Amino acid sequence: MREERGEIVASQDAGSGPSGRAASVSRGACPSSVSGGGYPAIYERLERLRGSSPEERKAQAGAFLDLLECEPGGPGVAGGRREEIFREIERHGFYRHTPEELAWGSRFAWRHSVRCVGRWFWRQLEVRDAREARTMEAVAAHCIEHAREATHGGQIRPLVTIFAPEEPGNPSPVRIWNRQLVRYAGYAQGDGEILGDPAEQELTEWCLRSGWRGPARRGRFDVLPLLLSDAAGTRRVFEMPEESVLEVPLAHPDFEWFGELDWRWYAVPIVADMVLEIGGIRYPAAPFNGWYVGTEIGARNLADLGRYNLLPELAQRMGIFSRKECTLWRDRALVELNRAVLFSYQKAGVKIVDHHTVGHLHVRFEEEERRLGRPVTGRWDWLVPPLSGATSPLWARSYDGREYSPNFYAQTRAWETAL
Repeated sequence: MREERGEIVASQDAGSGPSGRAASVSRGACPSSVSGGGYPAIYERLERLRGSSPEERKAQAGAFLDLLECEPGGPGVAGGRREEIFREIERHGFYRHTPEELAWGSRFAWRHSVRCVGRWFWRQLEVRDAREARTMEAVAAHCIEHAREATHGGQIRPLVTIFAPEEPGNPSPVRIWNRQLVRYAGYAQGDGEILGDPAEQELTEWCLRSGWRGPARRGRFDVLPLLLSDAAGTRRVFEMPEESVLEVPLAHPDFEWFGELDWRWYAVPIVADMVLEIGGIRYPAAPFNGWYVGTEIGARNLADLGRYNLLPELAQRMGIFSRKECTLWRDRALVELNRAVLFSYQKAGVKIVDHHTVGHLHVRFEEEERRLGRPVTGRWDWLVPPLSGATSPLWARSYDGREYSPNFYAQTRAWETAL
């Protein structure tokens, strides 16, 4: 079946409705239901609509369809589709998205993501429809295939794989516990230190408790398995095959000794712990990715005090470490670590973007949103880079932090509700 393989969703024929029958399609012109208010009226509703009663869900679905109809170059809405959805909700309290609704809803979710500085590329998002995968084995297989397809030999593809939604009275059949499909283990040591990534200590413990043994010789960069659970609370671990995980060994354009540090990072950040909401329907398992901004790795993952905290080690090797903060040894080491990340990914042929370039692209994104009459949203603390922030074109800007639907939202960690 198409869904079992998780194929990329292709655009439907513009003249066909959900059942394949000929249907008129309304697109690119805002519907009469918004009384000429266009995008401002739609977004006002998208902000305030919440809840899961049939009437609330009909209102959420209606606002999403209005958004589809207003979208320039979008799929529009087939004649009779609105009434069909409302009937489904009245009968079952739920409705099923068509492949095009799923694809455009996911793209809108990226466009609305206030913490993402890479939204200029939102139209490039491809969607794998895996809603029919309802066992842990099937979900794990799709996740592994997602990692392979997204990596694309280093030419990273923006991709989301969407699993079964929540339905009235029925939770999602499978939950992904991992923050990202690829992440490194964090092992608690007897002296209170963490070997590996401290941010993953809790998940690492759950993996070990669920049957994962880990490598015979534990290290700082051991790839964690997938940890999944079903509706009954049963947990299973699934190893990520080596061929599905591309890692980049870190080197430096000037320091020949840098490779001796044996530091590395993985190629693709595939976020797996957020819920995708589209038109009142929630998808608790919907791993998605773009590609890395260099500072995400070099200024956060590897440098944060609560993560790998590698700056003191690097400064020692550079011969600049000092107990006097006024020497700015941290700043010097931080710049060189970020140079190493960009250099290494480019040398390996893995797609990455620097924080200056992506900031200018976000300005273009903002300009397009304003031109089309859509609200410009964002979180300043996420959009401004953690390195040389004052040099970013985003530094002096302010942002509206409202999170409109469709969107990727935070959800309770799986282990906080574990049986």
